[in-house]
Amino acid sequence: MFNITDDILKVIFSNVKKDSKYIKANIKKIIISSNEVYQLTCFTQKQVFHFNLDANNLLTEMERLMNENFNQCEVYTKNTIYGYKLTSKGKILTNVRKNTENIEIGTNNIQKQYLINEGEIIPPLIDLKVMTPDGKIVKAYYDKFKQINKFLELINDTIGDEKKLNIIDFGCGKSYLTFIVYYFLTVIKKIDANIIGLDLKEDVIEKCNEIKDKYGYKNLSFLVGDISLYKPKENVDMIITLHACDTATDYALYHAIKLKCKYILSAPCCQHEINSQMKSDKFNLINKYGLEKEKFSTLLTDSIRANILEYFGYKVNVCEFIDISHSPKNVMLKAVLNNSTLKDEIKIQIEETLNYFNVHHTLFDLFFKKS
Repeated sequence: MFNITDDILKVIFSNVKKDSKYIKANIKKIIISSNEVYQLTCFTQKQVFHFNLDANNLLTEMERLMNENFNQCEVYTKNTIYGYKLTSKGKILTNVRKNTENIEIGTNNIQKQYLINEGEIIPPLIDLKVMTPDGKIVKAYYDKFKQINKFLELINDTIGDEKKLNIIDFGCGKSYLTFIVYYFLTVIKKIDANIIGLDLKEDVIEKCNEIKDKYGYKNLSFLVGDISLYKPKENVDMIITLHACDTATDYALYHAIKLKCKYILSAPCCQHEINSQMKSDKFNLINKYGLEKEKFSTLLTDSIRANILEYFGYKVNVCEFIDISHSPKNVMLKAVLNNSTLKDEIKIQIEETLNYFNVHHTLFDLFFKKS
């Protein structure tokens, strides 16, 4: 379709096909880290998608877009504009005219702005060795820095314009992420945040309280306690549970729901419960392979958890917490209470699924199993 030998600088697609996936698209030549590439930008009604192309697949992608999405495009080179139009009978009409536009090749080397940025002196990041004492990010820990920012973005997108928050971190462990969340909410967001970290290990809790005193974080405290026994003194706005192992996640979600928390952020871990029950003939094809068995049980476990949250009036988003290349345990259940009525059809679907596979699920049992 395209017989262009000149250096392409820009392409604009138009005249949308009836069943087009996109409403508009364009291609621009840009420079990324000293390399020339082509950036394809495609628009739907609600989203924008960016793709990078090299010179070898540029014309192929242009032809695909014309065949599937658009009837017309203009291709800009330094001196010439090539016009292409597909007629209703599939014929290609072309025109060529002089280009009087001075097209500059852009760059994409702008540093991403994070919620916490290099140059800020953040004590927990320094103690984590992610940041130097003068506020520079240690190159070897830059991925960790991005992961932390990703989690803060999840919190930021969840809480909206809250002015005050009471938060519990169940199974807080050594709590460096809790310290960073406290810093972000109180110092950067200026929120009146009160955070309690809860864990069973006394030595860990003692150390965490020493560190928070060193930082001067007055509204952050750590307690030795069991998720199932803890009774908060105030309403709890948010519960965080990161990598609570196996059914500990279920108990955390159970109490979050019972407390009617507005926000829940849960990254499940080590979903052994259903994995250990996968013995019926429904699993014959999967049980042959340990990795597939583990993946399936994980998907089923977390899908049931997400649906139970929906049943109790939460809007649920299942998303990636961190990139899977850094950890396979990268699923985050993000739930926001919207006080909708109980959805009986969801409970029925969960019961049917559990019965079909002949398994039980702790979170479901905690709410619905008859004593």
